[in-house]
Amino acid sequence: MMHVPSLTNPLTWAAFGGIGIFVAALVDSSFVPLPLVTDLVLMELCSRHPLRVPYYSAMAAAGSLAGCIWIYWLARKGGEAYYRKHQATAPGRVRRFVQKYPMASVLLPAVAPFPVPFKPFVVAQGVFQVPFSIFVIGTLIGRGCLFFSEGFLGARYGPVAKEFIVNQKGTSAAIAIALGLTIFLIYRAPIFRRREYSQTD
Repeated sequence: MMHVPSLTNPLTWAAFGGIGIFVAALVDSSFVPLPLVTDLVLMELCSRHPLRVPYYSAMAAAGSLAGCIWIYWLARKGGEAYYRKHQATAPGRVRRFVQKYPMASVLLPAVAPFPVPFKPFVVAQGVFQVPFSIFVIGTLIGRGCLFFSEGFLGARYGPVAKEFIVNQKGTSAAIAIALGLTIFLIYRAPIFRRREYSQTD
């Protein structure tokens, strides 16, 4: 009987190098969830070839962006009905934040590590009409920063880094909450509020 490679096995994708990372990230960011597969493939390859960290990170970011574009356009076409089906957060508050701070609404979820959910934010960005250029730039920067950090950790610490990524759910959640609170406090600062008032005068 012929053995069929498992798509959830990082070594399956790692065998194809940078192309494997790109395709794994594309699949994971579009319609077939592959939790942590891209991250582990990236760290595995970076541990083998430390000098290729920028290349592998760029391929992961590009693949993730390519997959997200499908979700973005589907949500943009489908409208709020699709969003309500996939996310229970109150749409009014999400809409106001996305429309007021489009770059922050793209960049923050893109840079947040697992287990912070990413696709619901992409859906919201499409539904609430985040400009495509901002969506592309923010996603590419955020995913690039995330994957470069993981690639560096993989090159520097090898299997220890991979074990940390798998078991750091609480740490990631705490980081995501801290980032969200920081952005909220920054935009609530008097200097930003004065600017908002001056624009409405």
